[in-house]
Amino acid sequence: MEACYLVTMVTSTITATAALEAQRIGRSFDGKPVLEAVDLTLGAGEVVALLGPSGCGKTTLLRIIAGLLAPTAGRLAIGGRVMAEGGGTMAPPEARGLGMVFQDYALWPHLSVRDNVAFPLRMRGIGRQDRRMRAAAALDQVGLRHLADRWPGTLSGGQQQRVALARAIVAEPPLVLFDEPLSNLDRELRESLAVEMGRLLRRLGLSAVYVTHDQAEAFTIADRVAVMLEGRIAQIDAPEALFLRPASVQVARFLNIGAIFVGALEGGLFRCSRGAIELPAAGLGGWCGRKSGPAHLLVPRTAVRPAEPANGHLRARVSHCQFQGDRYLLHLDLGDAAGAPAGGHLACPSDRPARAGEVLGLALVPDRLHLWPAPA
Repeated sequence: MEACYLVTMVTSTITATAALEAQRIGRSFDGKPVLEAVDLTLGAGEVVALLGPSGCGKTTLLRIIAGLLAPTAGRLAIGGRVMAEGGGTMAPPEARGLGMVFQDYALWPHLSVRDNVAFPLRMRGIGRQDRRMRAAAALDQVGLRHLADRWPGTLSGGQQQRVALARAIVAEPPLVLFDEPLSNLDRELRESLAVEMGRLLRRLGLSAVYVTHDQAEAFTIADRVAVMLEGRIAQIDAPEALFLRPASVQVARFLNIGAIFVGALEGGLFRCSRGAIELPAAGLGGWCGRKSGPAHLLVPRTAVRPAEPANGHLRARVSHCQFQGDRYLLHLDLGDAAGAPAGGHLACPSDRPARAGEVLGLALVPDRLHLWPAPA
């Protein structure tokens, strides 16, 4: 009875129009926190990717949304209905009506494509004729109606992926969850299928949470990306905004946006620890008006241009020159110069090649740099 009451209860603090609203979600195992105070709101028709390294909590959060795991703190609502409250009752997976797409697609090999797609309807007791009609409509949505009588084992990886998506949407769920569905594929196929998946999700107008550890995949598929680090959402934003305005040094490092230099603000200037870079702090992204104190400077790849050593803001040694057809990509070793971490490096686009071992000057584009005051 408690679970039934929980599903139908809506409180004034939950946004009824949100496809998903998670408030202060926490989860601990054996007293060790895995998720801490996670807030996540998903609008109708929005796709949000949970991106992060192994052990960051993204799969745990997905399992809590799916109803496979109970939160130890916080509140979760789907489509305006409260599904779980930490320390209390929670609605089981079957009461949430969600669609799921798994890593291995989880298609039944002994069922036809049509019967695989219709399986969730069969479990709900829907009649055979209605199941066939709705399965055909779902297959139409993903462009596979002509393969309805085939066996899953005769399909390509991309076709199996679309069958899994058709099965996930056949019951018109309020939310679809994706658990790293492309992780078992090679990079070239993963990239092409990510483009196709993103196009399908937008055309269908689905609300979805997409878990992945692959940055390019997340940026291709999602409207917003939640970067998860150490059990928290460190930043959630559109892919372009994550690169232009990373919220912290940790986010910038995880996304590998560029090189991070350690230094200090002195009289409104940023100086690297070893003095190789000196720039006015005013005009740098993230500058908060502080005049002095320890700081970190992010130099993104897009902020670097090759220059003569005497004319550059800093110097670097070419470790490798990569030809990319329409340009060269110079892999530059910064060593431990200018307060960069030992072994720090940048990849810099160039119209001309350079020899391995050659020392270049690097000109910086100030308005693309980002500055963070560091704890004293």
